[in-house]
Amino acid sequence: MLAALVSAPLVLAPAPGRAVELGGQTWFASPPWKVVFRSYSTTVGDMGAEYYFTVVLPAAAGVGLAGLQLEQTRGVDRSFGFDAGRTRAFLGLPRREGPAIPVEGLFDENTRIFRARFPQPPQPGQTITLVLRPWRNPLQSDTYMFAVQAIPAGVNPVPSALGFATMPIYEVFSR
Repeated sequence: MLAALVSAPLVLAPAPGRAVELGGQTWFASPPWKVVFRSYSTTVGDMGAEYYFTVVLPAAAGVGLAGLQLEQTRGVDRSFGFDAGRTRAFLGLPRREGPAIPVEGLFDENTRIFRARFPQPPQPGQTITLVLRPWRNPLQSDTYMFAVQAIPAGVNPVPSALGFATMPIYEVFSR
């Protein structure tokens, strides 16, 4: 009787809780997988609105969160801007805020991309909420969408797509 020696290909998986570094790039070992969007101001032209983008960084992410990138991909009004200097972030959820997190914001009007950078990256296992403040809500009712990416802390980070934040803006009807 012949005995067969079967060998399976060697698959290298990162140790739990460690970032993946391949080819000089940093990846999440276990990336965040969604963004939750909230706004309590949903009518056309509202002043003082705040947009909350919440991300849970898995305990097995392996690396902190260096930042978030948000790109407006849908919505009729492509001229409403953000006050990047009033951007803020905290641990926890909207209306249940925890400690503040230092954040730097930059908005490019031409590309409609908002970049938030965390100089002291939140760590795996934390829930992070980024708060953007537009100068005003869009002036036209529509469903606005933002593609959101999480950026790992490390050398040459490779962003992870978190999906889309959907923001309905309604017309105010008077009778």
